[in-house]
Amino acid sequence: MDHYIDIQIKPDAEMRENVLLNKVYTKLHKALFFLKSTDIGVSFPRYIVLLGNTIRIHGTASRLLELQNTNWLGGLSGYCKVAKIQVIPNDVSYCTISRKQVNMTMAKLRRLLKRGSISVLETKKYKAKMYTQSLENPFLELDSTSNGNIHRRYIEFGESQNFPENGTFDSFGLSKQATVPLF
Repeated sequence: MDHYIDIQIKPDAEMRENVLLNKVYTKLHKALFFLKSTDIGVSFPRYIVLLGNTIRIHGTASRLLELQNTNWLGGLSGYCKVAKIQVIPNDVSYCTISRKQVNMTMAKLRRLLKRGSISVLETKKYKAKMYTQSLENPFLELDSTSNGNIHRRYIEFGESQNFPENGTFDSFGLSKQATVPLF
C-alpha cells in the first residue's frame, strides 16, 4: 500500500454533503466487491466529528488504476473532485479503520421472536437494553442492493501507531487488522 487517491465531495443545492458521501461510498463498495478487492483500504482524512468531505482510497498504483478504469463513480463524478494517483508521504502514522457493530438490533429481536428463543414479555427487557447500547461513532447510511433498505455502517478508528500492520480489507475498504496511512 504505497499510493492513494482522494475523492473530494462537492455538494450543491440538490445534494447535501452527507447524502453525497453515502452515495459515493455505496458506489465504491460495489466497485470493490466487483474487483474482489482485499487489498484496497479507505480513510477519512477530514474526520473530526463527522466523516468529512473526503474519502481517501489506499492501495498499490496498479490496483488503484484498475479501480479507476472501472469508472465506478458513474453519474456522481460531476459531484466529486477526483485527484490523481499519488505516492503516500514518508513520514506518516497508521491506524485501523473498521466497522463497529451493535449486538442488539430490532432485526435480531424479530429473529429471536420468530425462533421462539425469547418470550414476548422478555422483549421489553431486550428493547430497554438495546436502546442503552447506542453508538456515538460516525456512520454512513448505505443503500442495500439485496433488499433495497438503508443500513448504517458505523466506523471505528483505531489508535495511531508508528508502523503498518498487514492484513486484508473487506469490500467496504475496512479492516480490524490492516492499517491505512494517516496524513
